[in-house]
Amino acid sequence: MSTDNKKIIFTGPVGAGKTTAIRSISDIDIVTTDEQASDMAKAKKPATTVAMDYGMIRLGENERVHLYGTPGQERFNFMWDILTQGGIGLVLLIDNSRKDPQQDLKFYTQAFSEFIAAQQLVVGVTRMDTHRTPNVNDYRNWLDQLRIKAPVFEVDARQRDDVSLLIQAMLMSLAPGAEIL
Repeated sequence: MSTDNKKIIFTGPVGAGKTTAIRSISDIDIVTTDEQASDMAKAKKPATTVAMDYGMIRLGENERVHLYGTPGQERFNFMWDILTQGGIGLVLLIDNSRKDPQQDLKFYTQAFSEFIAAQQLVVGVTRMDTHRTPNVNDYRNWLDQLRIKAPVFEVDARQRDDVSLLIQAMLMSLAPGAEIL
């Protein structure tokens, strides 16, 4: 019996919760490439991803979803194209506590525009528990202005159920009616 493998990429700004989200849902210990932050990222957190994060979910005996997290810093953007190769979709995490989350949304959707045009996008907004505005409808409106159709969810990257919702939305958009997670 062959194994059905899928690949989902997590991206977004530094501190949005990419590593945390992958850790919260992975069925294996995740692989990280965190290093001590040496630039403006250290104001957000002491360590940052410099190449990728990797985790995996087993959906059944023969189905696996491989999860890859991109570095959030633009100086590591050469990894973005590498990591998206073979991917079925993109989970974009946006930190609602950042100075301009609308600009973050615009930046990442433009940076991944070719991938988004060919694959599925799901947006998860983190830190809405501490920063209620902008709200989910604002994000939906901003995506409409960018002419991008994607579901938007309020998520806590530490919560397996929240991250599962993002992945379910991704997989359901690819195969409506499928039962997963």
